[in-house]
Parts: sequence; C-alpha cells; structure tokens
Amino acid sequence: MLRPIPKPSAVTVRSRVPRPGIQWRLAQPMCLLHTGRSSTRLTSTHPWAFVQPKRPSGMLSARASCRSIHIPPILLPPVVFTGLLVGLWIWYCVMMVVFQNKIIYMPGLPPNSRSERIADWTNMCGGVRWTEEKTVAADGTKLAMAVTTVPLPTGRRPTAAAAAAPETSAAAQVYVLYFQGNASSIPPRLPDLSWVLRAVSDSKTHTMAPVQLTFVCLSYRGYWTSRGRPSEPGLRLDAEAGVRWIAERHEHMFGKDGSTDPILLVWGQSIGSGVATNLAATGRVPPSMPIRGLLLETPFVSIRTMLETLYPQKWLPYKYLWPFLRNHFDSWANLGLVAHASKEKGVAAPMVYILEAERDELVPKEQSERLYKRCVDLGLPVEKGIVPAAYHQQAIARGDGKKLAAQAVLKLTQRALDGG
Repeated sequence: MLRPIPKPSAVTVRSRVPRPGIQWRLAQPMCLLHTGRSSTRLTSTHPWAFVQPKRPSGMLSARASCRSIHIPPILLPPVVFTGLLVGLWIWYCVMMVVFQNKIIYMPGLPPNSRSERIADWTNMCGGVRWTEEKTVAADGTKLAMAVTTVPLPTGRRPTAAAAAAPETSAAAQVYVLYFQGNASSIPPRLPDLSWVLRAVSDSKTHTMAPVQLTFVCLSYRGYWTSRGRPSEPGLRLDAEAGVRWIAERHEHMFGKDGSTDPILLVWGQSIGSGVATNLAATGRVPPSMPIRGLLLETPFVSIRTMLETLYPQKWLPYKYLWPFLRNHFDSWANLGLVAHASKEKGVAAPMVYILEAERDELVPKEQSERLYKRCVDLGLPVEKGIVPAAYHQQAIARGDGKKLAAQAVLKLTQRALDGG
C-alpha cells in the first residue's frame, strides 16, 4: 500500500552578507508527486533566491500601500506644463498676500526718494519757502513734514519774506494737511503745490484778507526721512499726529482762547484720499480742530474695488484675494461714517471737493463718479472738477489742474468762514 510522501520542510539558510535584513532560502527541486489518493506539490525557486524579511504583524508593507499613476508618454508634457502653471499661480497669490504692503505703498521708489532734500527743489517753488519739521506718532514713530505759511490777500503773491514772518492778526488761520500718493516723496511735489498756493493768493474771485494759509505736507512712515514701515493702521496714526502738530502750533501762535479761528482742510492725493477719509471718519481729532473740508484728488472707492478694476480677468487670482487684504482705504464706507457722525452730533458736515483727471489711466473716472453720487445720496455738500487731458499723476501738474485745486481750497475755506 502506497502512502503519500510527506511534504519536505523548507530549509532556511542565513547568509552572512554585508546587507543586513536580507535572507536567502535554499529551495528544493520543483516537482509534483502523484499518488493514488492525493498529490504533493514541492515548490522550488532559484537555489539562492531572494526572500523579503518578515515584518511584524499589524504593519502594512510600504510597497503594498504605494499606488502608482500611469501617465502615457504623450500626455506627460502637458501635465508637467499644467502643474507648473498651477504652482506659479499659487506662488504668486501667496506673494501678493504676504508682500501687499510693499506692492501698495512702494516707499522706496524711485531709488533716491529717501534722500531728497527741500533745498534741491527750492528754485522751482516760485518764491514759496518750505521748511522741514518733525513730529512723532502715537506709537513713537518719527515723522517728517514740509511746512509753509503764506498770506491770502487778493492779488498778492506770497513771497519768502511773507512766509518767514506771517501776520498773526489774521481773523482766521487756514491749515491744509496734505497726504501724498504712493511712491516718491514730498520734496518733488513741492513745486506743483507751491504754484497752487500762488494761484490761491492771486485769485480775484474770493476776498479772503486777512486770512493766512499754512500748508503741511505729511510724509508717511517709511517715506522720505520718516521712520517705520507703511501700513494702513500706521498711516492712521501718522494722520492723527499731523493734526495734533497743527493744533499745538495753532495754540502756540494764538493761545488757547485766541481770536483767530482755525480752519482745517484735508487734501489727499490718490491713496492719500483714503488716508484723508479715514481721518475724517474714524480719526482721533482734537475737538478744537475739526475737519471742515476734504479735497480728494484722483480718489478711488477702495482697495478692493481697485483690485477688481485693474484685474477684471476671471482667470487672474488678484481680485479674489480681497478677503486677505490688510489695507482697505474704503472711502465709500468712510463717507457714510462722516455723514452719520455729523447728523448725530448736529454739526455741519465737511464739504467734499473731488478733483478728477480726465484721462486717468490708473483710477477710472467711474470711481470718482461713484464717490460723487455717494456724497449726494448721503447729503454731504460736494463739488467735482475735471482736469482736461490729464493723466493720474498730472492732476495738479497741468495749469488747469492747479487752477481747479486753488479754486477748491478757496471754496472750502469760504464755506468754512461762512459757517458751513
């Protein structure tokens, strides 16, 4: 009687080789033995076949957990190219969010903006003499300003002597706090501002004597010789510091109970218009120095609106990044706050004058029109002037723009003197 041949046991031989953890198994010849009732399979491999070491129970094999994706060779170039585009899109979005302050403000452009001097531009200021003054923001940031004082009698141009020794017996003292746009610094803007002051003084349509005008050009933190780095919260503090400096100067010159009334006007250009409306809406202004008028030169509605205007394409990521904005300069909302505060306190709202550049290539005229209609809907007194054939940076660089800006200063002053 035949009996099944028992299955031979595998003989395991461990080889001393330099690579640890590798086992080599001595295999038997492969054959299949048939018997009457059953069969036995003898498994065989290469005499010295590689055998993976056993892993502890409960652990998954790394090889078993990996999944491979097969891409036909013909599709590999477009897949790689698409991946590069998506990666670049994401990278640029991250850079836009992280470095938005540098993109919005650009305080270091042009490269010599931090080393500009007032003396380098004095010969182009038409006899208006500017001096550099210093003040400190609430957080300790040191700020620079360019300041001048001129009389405003009709038909008389301001001279260096008049600016150096202004009359202190004027019935009213007008202060214009000027906020610049982004990039550049204050000194290169002084020639154009000086010609505006000359146009104000030469105007024969308003009789302002005896009235004096002090023009204060504030340099934001990070600009010109001011310290710090620009940001919207920081610029709020800078604007408030400028008003405090004006209030202290007025008190020093005329006393606390002087007969000369202060009239504060705020002039903002481009991004400075957002700084101006921020100050008027939520700024901490001394009670003795209320804002009586706003001159908004080439203003925009808000930073979010500018993103949508500059990048209307749906496939570009920029306009979708507004939830990550740290800078808003929302003049639309600020004007609403100004109107609400005026009604709540029962005082006259400041007059708004919008100066628009007809060919503005950066801020479309639709935004100025929206702000104008916003003021009308809120009941704020408002006027608008359009500088013909002017681009964004040419609003007061052109002669027509200088005249319109001068008329705006005179109108805002006259309304304040009339008690409006």
